[in-house]
Amino acid sequence: MNAPVDITAVRIETERLVLRPWRESDLADLYEYASVDGVGQMAGWLPHRDVDESKAILKMFIDGKKTIALELKDNGKVIGSIGLEDRDENLDLPDSMMGREIGYVLSKDYWGRGLMPEAVKAVIGHCFATLHFDYLTCGHFLRNEQSRKVVEKCGFRYVKDIVHTTRYNTKENTKLYILYNPNVER
Repeated sequence: MNAPVDITAVRIETERLVLRPWRESDLADLYEYASVDGVGQMAGWLPHRDVDESKAILKMFIDGKKTIALELKDNGKVIGSIGLEDRDENLDLPDSMMGREIGYVLSKDYWGRGLMPEAVKAVIGHCFATLHFDYLTCGHFLRNEQSRKVVEKCGFRYVKDIVHTTRYNTKENTKLYILYNPNVER
């Protein structure tokens, strides 16, 4: 079952990042990375066409209360996000188990620096220790090697291959993974 989530008051610090709710003042940073070709396609969305599209997405992030901004500590720039999305794939888990699907995106300028595993591990810790989730799922398109590496570094276990339908109605071959909360008996 999808666990309730509200990141409104979340603030998590890692070595290089501050993970926090989105703010209206983050619009320029969101548009800067979301408009770059090759970024959104790895997660099933197209580059933002204009700042108005980014503004609508930013409003969705703020109102939805389930998407965390990744801010660089050294300069305050937002370079990506992590969402705690509804899990829609059937994993044959008991209805009593509560969790979410974690999804992430990072500015192309910051790929390959270990920032996303750092952020994902921090969010996993928050979801398990503070929110008491039983599990988190995560998936990546077969062609997304960067995401596969993040999934592996964060300890997720492969479950199965699926075909994911993106919001643009394209079909993507996807690997699906799960990570159980080690502090919860199953």
